Amino acid sequence: MSTKFSEDIVAMSDLKVNPGKVVKHASESHRPVLLTSHGRGIAVVQSLNDYEKAEEERSFMRAVTAGLIDLEKGRELSIDDVKKRLGLP
Repeated sequence: MSTKFSEDIVAMSDLKVNPGKVVKHASESHRPVLLTSHGRGIAVVQSLNDYEKAEEERSFMRAVTAGLIDLEKGRELSIDDVKKRLGLP
């Protein structure tokens, strides 16, 4: 998902005129739309599905990173210990 600057930057004044067009573009292109005011970026419009997917990916990557740090610091459990903690046979 790379930004196409010719298509994905919209002035706030354009958003006010046709917000549906901006939302439709973000949903169909699966790219965020950068909103600008006076030539400066102020916000991003992104489809809800794309936002939720990105949040899930970030959460997963945080968990993987935390797990790798735990391994590096020697904070690990055997599978038997995990089963005992979870009450599994």
